[in-house]
Amino acid sequence: MNPLVIAIALPMLAAGQLLLGRSVFGGKVAACIGAVAMSGSFLALCVAHGASAGDGWYASVDKPWIDALGVHFHLGLDGISWPLAMMTAFLAVLGCVSLFKDDTEPSLVALVLVISGASIGVFASLDLLLFFLFFELALIPMWFVIAWWGDPHDQEGRRYAATRFLLFTVLGSAFMLVGFVIVAVHAHTLQITAIADSGINAQTTIPLAAVAVIAIGFAVKTPLVPLHTWLPDAHSKAPTVGSVLLAGVFLKLGTYGLIRICVDMLPESTARIAPYLAVAGVIGIIYSSLACLAQDDLKRMIAFSSVGHMGFVVLGLSTMSEVGVAAAVFGSVAHGLITGLLFFNAGWLKERYGTASLKAMGRGLYARAPWLGAVFTFAAVASLGLPGLGGFWGEMLSLRAAYDVGPVLDKSLAWILLGVAATGIILTTAFFARAIRLLNQGEPTPQPADRDLTVNERMIGAALAASIIVLGVAPGLLMGPIEVAVKSVLGAS
Repeated sequence: MNPLVIAIALPMLAAGQLLLGRSVFGGKVAACIGAVAMSGSFLALCVAHGASAGDGWYASVDKPWIDALGVHFHLGLDGISWPLAMMTAFLAVLGCVSLFKDDTEPSLVALVLVISGASIGVFASLDLLLFFLFFELALIPMWFVIAWWGDPHDQEGRRYAATRFLLFTVLGSAFMLVGFVIVAVHAHTLQITAIADSGINAQTTIPLAAVAVIAIGFAVKTPLVPLHTWLPDAHSKAPTVGSVLLAGVFLKLGTYGLIRICVDMLPESTARIAPYLAVAGVIGIIYSSLACLAQDDLKRMIAFSSVGHMGFVVLGLSTMSEVGVAAAVFGSVAHGLITGLLFFNAGWLKERYGTASLKAMGRGLYARAPWLGAVFTFAAVASLGLPGLGGFWGEMLSLRAAYDVGPVLDKSLAWILLGVAATGIILTTAFFARAIRLLNQGEPTPQPADRDLTVNERMIGAALAASIIVLGVAPGLLMGPIEVAVKSVLGAS
């Protein structure tokens, strides 16, 4: 069987098994089933990387599905989508490990598996309708994750946050679907790989209208200011595994869509809206940094920081240069791993102290729970872009792409955006330094809930920290396949 089909089907089948037999499986057994299923998905993706057909796609499969609509079951990964799919499976495995508890509901593990499998499906889809179906399949279960297993102290708040998340994302999906229909009608195909050669790019008004509405849909998911307002509430009320998937995977569905659907499929029209995307991304960098400086809730602070990091990703891809698009992909993967670690850490703190308030959790965590404090500091300095860690390369290459201007941005605009974005790095350093000082340093304020990392928390922290260090010291491991795919996307020789 095709390894991509296995990677998507394994978590779906395991989810079905857990939902049908949830009265039979205990919490730890369900978590083990989920971890095994996602580990199998991860291994299948590893195999898929070696199954190249020689056309730049890994383990591609293309079978007619709905003849009346011209829909194909068309899957394939390249150097852009493969790292994102691998990151999704990796985070899902760790998410299942974090649920290794007696009181874990098998239904929660099942929803995590559905979300992860559907997200891998998005990254692998090469048919517009298939892309949309997987995209929606990833969204809906998250409502249940937030609304049913979110903040146990605020049932009304978690349902409000879940509903707000769903309304924003469904509205964005509606815009995206309209754009897909416009493209499909005028290109006479739903195949992403064929649309760029269909002749629609030679037109002006039609592809521009399609790209505009598609970009709005993906901007909600990325998210770009001012379409970001669903994110802080969703993160603050979501359970730990929900926050990890929201930040590590869901935001990447938006940035990946901008690259695969806009930059790759409709490049000429995307070039016309690229300056607006770049400006929105840089506004998000500054706005989110200032918002972070005002936060007391650790989960809201990390959520706002994600808006800024995605701003760097959007700035890079908006240059439509090889360096910029590569920076966007690398930055997306690095952000997923780093923010995943930050949200795991914030979740561990909230489980102990019943709150994510920096003031309420007390100071001097280095003395009270040294490993817990050390993990937070490591994730924070990785997020602010310390050289030698994974977060450095995405940000620096995005700034380099703006300095080089690229083929679509005006030089004066690109350099202004470069200066503003660089200021954002200073602000990012400021708010993370503030958080480290308030939580880890100062006179210790011991609390009865103080305890250091458990065994499975140490496993999760070590796995993510190791991956962040590897990306920092050996970025070529990821940049190699990314650069090959980026050249193909941009039509470079």
